[in-house]
Amino acid sequence: SILSNEINNLIKEGKEIILVSSGAIGLGKEYLDINAKVLKLEESQASAAAGQSMLIHAYKQKLEKYNIKIAQILLTLDDTEERRKYLNAKNTFDMLLKLNVIPIVNENDTIATSEIRFGDNDTLSARVAIMMSADCLILLSNVDGLYSDGPNFSENPNLLNRVDEITPEIEKMAGSSSGYGKGGMITKLNAAKLATNSGCATIIAKGSLNKPIENIMKNGRYTFFKPIGTPQSARKKWIASALNPLGRIFIDNGAKNALKQNKSLLPAGVLRVSGKFSRGDLVEILDEKDKILARGLVAYSYEDTQLIIGHKSSEIEKILGYRGRDELVHKDDLVTKIN
Repeated sequence: SILSNEINNLIKEGKEIILVSSGAIGLGKEYLDINAKVLKLEESQASAAAGQSMLIHAYKQKLEKYNIKIAQILLTLDDTEERRKYLNAKNTFDMLLKLNVIPIVNENDTIATSEIRFGDNDTLSARVAIMMSADCLILLSNVDGLYSDGPNFSENPNLLNRVDEITPEIEKMAGSSSGYGKGGMITKLNAAKLATNSGCATIIAKGSLNKPIENIMKNGRYTFFKPIGTPQSARKKWIASALNPLGRIFIDNGAKNALKQNKSLLPAGVLRVSGKFSRGDLVEILDEKDKILARGLVAYSYEDTQLIIGHKSSEIEKILGYRGRDELVHKDDLVTKIN
């Protein structure tokens, strides 16, 4: 397909791609001969179960022509909010991208209830973009972008090419009609707000064009939403401002000098730890005189950290019985000079 070719072109340019796609329920509903216009929860779940394999098979057929490997990831809202599930999902994404595999993401409709649903793939894609510190989120719609006239636009609608800030006035332009694309322009604008607040640029463009990605690359018709900072700066800002660190890590002068050089914190430079923290929790890093040097997200639990402190990273697997990260706190998850 044309979209597969465009994805292949992006990969050739060195871009990492994550694709969020709906369609499983529609495919499954037809396959199972479920004719109801409004599906019961269990009918939606059964349709999703049947349609998910069909959807991923279709993508496999299209993309393998370009020697592109794919993998399926199904998420619920819990997977992006509960810290442990979030980290597990992120690690899976990271490994797939490292292996040059395109993750194809959908909501896990077979188990999702109304309480744990994203409800639309716009929100799901924004959450995934934030999780992966993506540079750009593209939302393909059935319209060219956001119009100042709202959903009930005239024959000559005014397309906004660029939005620097999503203000209440901008939000009003989304209207309340769901006829502005599946999920409505409101959901797309909310997704753009989530993403841009986390440093991810967002684009709303028409997906039914002959070459939708090329339309964007050649400055065609679409709406660009300016990000607030970068994904990295947004993440660092959160680490710096988040309340209640759950533990403390005391380090020697060698590790202190490494932090000054914007390096990661390795277990070898740690003297002792205190508190009660799990993998991914926020901790403070202090020197031998109890001065706070930094904050960061720790890669190991309190119990495992106690076992590996003072040891080389190459010894972690032997000590813990599994292969974890070399760094106790990676430099990307670290903010120094927090007083």
